[in-house]
Amino acid sequence: MGDTVEEEANFTEDPPNPNPESERETLIFNTNNNHRELLKAIEVVERDSFAIAQSFTSVFASLRLSLSQSTDTSLHHIQCFTDAAGHLQESVLDAASKGNRYINSCLKLNEEMKSIDSLASQ
Repeated sequence: MGDTVEEEANFTEDPPNPNPESERETLIFNTNNNHRELLKAIEVVERDSFAIAQSFTSVFASLRLSLSQSTDTSLHHIQCFTDAAGHLQESVLDAASKGNRYINSCLKLNEEMKSIDSLASQ
């Protein structure tokens, strides 16, 4: 029974590493591998960041175009309103002067009709 206990103890212990150089090479390989994975991850992040930047550029260009079109439309509407207001002002002034002439003509006609009334009564 004593022999089996010693054998079990030998199985649970780590075997001694006869070649420390091999362990160092494994560590260097793992470090290099980690660096490669890190560089790949950085490349993916950089590529995604570039794609996102392009998307934002596209969105802002579209917004700028929409804003430009809406301000152009607003400017066009303001110019049309100004033109319409100008034409309306000219028409109102013309109508007012014609209305004044009509009133003056009516007043003159009224004065002339007073003399005809006296003639009609004779």
